[in-house]
Amino acid sequence: MAWEGRTPFLLSSLSLFISLSVLLSLCDCNPRSTRSVGSADAARVESNDTAQNVSDMVAKVAEYTDVANQIIDLALSGAAQNRSYRRLADFTDAIGNRVSGSHNLEKAIDYMYKAMKQDGLDVHLEPVKVPHWVRGEEKAEMVAPRAKNLAILGLGSSVGTPPEGIEAEVMVVRSFEELKLRANEATGKIVVFNQPFVSYGETVSYRSNGASEAAKVGAVATLIRSITPFSINSPHTGWQDYHDGVKHIPTACITLEDAELMSRMVHRGQRVVVKLTMGAKTLPDADSFNTVAEIAGWEHPEQVVLLSGHLDSWDVGQGAMDDGGGVMISWEALSLIKDLGLRPRRTLRAVLWSAEEQGGVGAQQYYDLHKVNKSDYNLVMESDMGTFTPVALQFTGNNAAQKVMEEVVKLLAPINTTQLETPADGEDISAWMQAGVPGASLHVADSKYFWFHHTEGDTMTVQDPRDMDLCSALWAVVAYVVADLPEMLPR
Repeated sequence: MAWEGRTPFLLSSLSLFISLSVLLSLCDCNPRSTRSVGSADAARVESNDTAQNVSDMVAKVAEYTDVANQIIDLALSGAAQNRSYRRLADFTDAIGNRVSGSHNLEKAIDYMYKAMKQDGLDVHLEPVKVPHWVRGEEKAEMVAPRAKNLAILGLGSSVGTPPEGIEAEVMVVRSFEELKLRANEATGKIVVFNQPFVSYGETVSYRSNGASEAAKVGAVATLIRSITPFSINSPHTGWQDYHDGVKHIPTACITLEDAELMSRMVHRGQRVVVKLTMGAKTLPDADSFNTVAEIAGWEHPEQVVLLSGHLDSWDVGQGAMDDGGGVMISWEALSLIKDLGLRPRRTLRAVLWSAEEQGGVGAQQYYDLHKVNKSDYNLVMESDMGTFTPVALQFTGNNAAQKVMEEVVKLLAPINTTQLETPADGEDISAWMQAGVPGASLHVADSKYFWFHHTEGDTMTVQDPRDMDLCSALWAVVAYVVADLPEMLPR
């Protein structure tokens, strides 16, 4: 009976406790919970702002339809018709091929510097150090089971043979795996790689690594089947890399036909002997330049849309396709914009790289010099797969940037290239894209590109004036619109 006197107090206390609990749950006075809700709200606001900015940019792109049509008309049927082709022909006929470190490359830089200056662009040179490999005299001949000259091209960075050459029996393999399985047969032999062409990206490993892989098992030289799906007895050159700690042995590419010939002979049980003579040598790095031409932006000159191609080539053919075409459409894009009296908000900068063929050497040095300002680079563009009929623009960027670029390529409806593909590709812009800068590359009808790639056949005969006009128009429209939009591409 003692509790009876306390009942009203207990009921009153319980009622007060319940009321306070309800109030606390309604107001959610936990400080940690308050911060969490605030962060979510902020993120939601930021997301909404980004979506609104993208929506505004997408709507703004459509306002460039008339300008895009003016650029396209000037390139395809106006005063600039066939101009990029004529410029390329004049350049390659005057200079020829222009391998890294050569006098011809320096002549090419001087030529382009003067030509773009004369065109009314702001032009300057940025010093770089580049590899200097010299081919020298080279010859290969099959001496058994019969005499036959073999068409070869030594590979960049290869060492030479002794002056008297190397004469040895050949061992033919179709893969690195077969080489490893037959490693005990390779000592003292010339290894011939007769690998099938799958794709350039996959098959090029034999050119890049064949010499070192063969040297590991005792070979004295390597002959690599050229990296191409088609041949008319034409060898293809290119860069190769020696592995650290592995003996450097001479290496060259041979034709598809001769690789198959020796393979058939060996399969019949015949002993095939080749004599290889190469005078290749590597000299100290040479002084060179990246060549830079600009139209300065009127509102944000510090912000940049970069267009590019590489000015160097291999020491065969004219380097018209690889990459004279990419160089000329990057120059032509600026010319088209200038001729129309246009000046974008941001700077348009065409960079003609040195020593791309040796692994993007000039481009890497440009990145190292300018990466401190990478937040000011709006878009980096590269053309290095030929300037045949354009098919699409390739793009690397976040989803928001992709939405904007999908609208930009719709402006190219008059030339039927409204497709946006991912990702972008390019040796010379890869560092920028890895750092988060949006990138773009040109996708063309390139089914025959690797027929002529790094051969004597890379000449003006491969090029088509109409195709170059189309590529120039695409390059100019994309570069101008992205440079002139009120906002930079999202990233």
